[in-house]
Amino acid sequence: MAQKASSAHGLENVKTVEEVQAMIQKSFRLPMVKFLRQRLAKAGCPVSDNFFKASECKGAHGTGGFVPGSGIFVCSNYMRIQDEVDQVVIHELINAFDDCRAVNIDWSDCAHQACSEIRAGHLSGDCHFKRELLRGHMKLRGHEPECIKRRVLKSLSSNPNCAGSAAQDSMEAVWDICYNDTKPFDRAP
Repeated sequence: MAQKASSAHGLENVKTVEEVQAMIQKSFRLPMVKFLRQRLAKAGCPVSDNFFKASECKGAHGTGGFVPGSGIFVCSNYMRIQDEVDQVVIHELINAFDDCRAVNIDWSDCAHQACSEIRAGHLSGDCHFKRELLRGHMKLRGHEPECIKRRVLKSLSSNPNCAGSAAQDSMEAVWDICYNDTKPFDRAP
């Protein structure tokens, strides 16, 4: 077996594309992933197993993404453990749900992307206290909204339409309505 090297961004023991593809398959057993896939199907946007792809990402993709009309990708060169893969799959399924339910969503529009990222950050568990501690963020009070805002701004930074203060302004403009929109859940999990 080949020894795994650190990735270009300094992570040790990242997984291969094949290993991450198997981890994606394993994530399909999670109740939240099953729930989101059922809700996508019910909304008229069923997603098959081949909707999810592991790939090695170059540039500033982060850990994965959703591409309308194409599917969800998980960046193998950022993944080390199953929980990281699970979180990307859940987060991106929420983005896919937003794409499905919104008639006129424009992913190049900073406010539209900010809204979906706020919802995905809030509903996926991305900013759970334990994950924040593991990232080195030790705030006890108000950690979740602060984490979501930090992660939304990071995501928006890859959108050329969100340059300068546009990212912050868009996020603040849609924060309340998007943070409180918990569909397809009855309440935030």
